[in-house]
Amino acid sequence: MTQTVRLFLLVEAATFVIAALVHSGFLVAGYAHWQARVAESVIAGVLFGGLLLSLFIADWTRNVGVVVQLFALLGTLIGIVTIIAGIGPRTIPDVVYHIAIAVVLAVGIAVARSAPAGSDRA
Repeated sequence: MTQTVRLFLLVEAATFVIAALVHSGFLVAGYAHWQARVAESVIAGVLFGGLLLSLFIADWTRNVGVVVQLFALLGTLIGIVTIIAGIGPRTIPDVVYHIAIAVVLAVGIAVARSAPAGSDRA
């Protein structure tokens, strides 16, 4: 189960890095948005930090997985609210990404919560 939690953290963090690169204008022209890039970079950093912590202290994987994914989900929900309010980027890819990653984060949280606490090493 520990490996599954780590896989969720890796995939989620990677998607936030890609989103940040898109909002930096590096991957796709016309989607640059500084505030979105910063938020996505912070969320990616927190998820990667959680992944690294889980690798060094395997007993913490469950709790770290839950906490960092909750942080990422909160940030994503804030992004959804900004889209609805018309503050953030409102493109179809942005809306689809936010909904999809919110679902993935919710599933990841459920997976992490179901992992046995401290009993599943490496």
